[in-house]
Amino acid sequence: MTTTTEPKQDRSRATRQRLLEAVVTCLATKGYEASTVSVIAAEAGISRGAVQHHYPTREDLVLAALRYIFDERKAAIESTVSPLLPNTSEMAMSARTGRARVHAVVALMVEAYGGDLFRAALQVWTVAANDPHLRDAVQPMERTFAREVHEMAVRLLEVDDSDPRSRALIQVTLDVARGLALANLLTDDTKRRRRVVSTWADQLAEALGVTD
Repeated sequence: MTTTTEPKQDRSRATRQRLLEAVVTCLATKGYEASTVSVIAAEAGISRGAVQHHYPTREDLVLAALRYIFDERKAAIESTVSPLLPNTSEMAMSARTGRARVHAVVALMVEAYGGDLFRAALQVWTVAANDPHLRDAVQPMERTFAREVHEMAVRLLEVDDSDPRSRALIQVTLDVARGLALANLLTDDTKRRRRVVSTWADQLAEALGVTD
């Protein structure tokens, strides 16, 4: 039997979803300091009281948004990874061989550190650098995210992660991705970014002994 509780729970989940999306938008476009509860409420199209009903303090809201950002970034990577994983598609198989595969994986790693989700997370990281309590919440999520991206790269490139040199090459790839994402915050550097990604992918393929 359907109860009145179920629609109410659905509305509550929908409201929280709108709120978290609004936090990401505000952080990415306005910055941390300007993203007050009132500003976020206005972006979400709900009252400040409704925000505080779900998240009593701004810190509660920001921490919930961080978890949401982490989950969304992870989901975005997994959805992009799917075509690169083994399957029977002729197109996917061709993308999984040789240098084309290395270029596809490097491009994926770069995309993992871009967009509004990265911009929003960066705003929180900056504040967390001087806020021990916030930093304690941020660090485990970012370590988990970085580890999962690393593991995906290892799996897609089929390298031996126990080999120090191979592991270092993956780490450099992730460092390049973060650096390009930071550089892109100030200017749209798409052309140079593509050249850098292509050049590094060629160097990575050579270092990994990929010749075809």
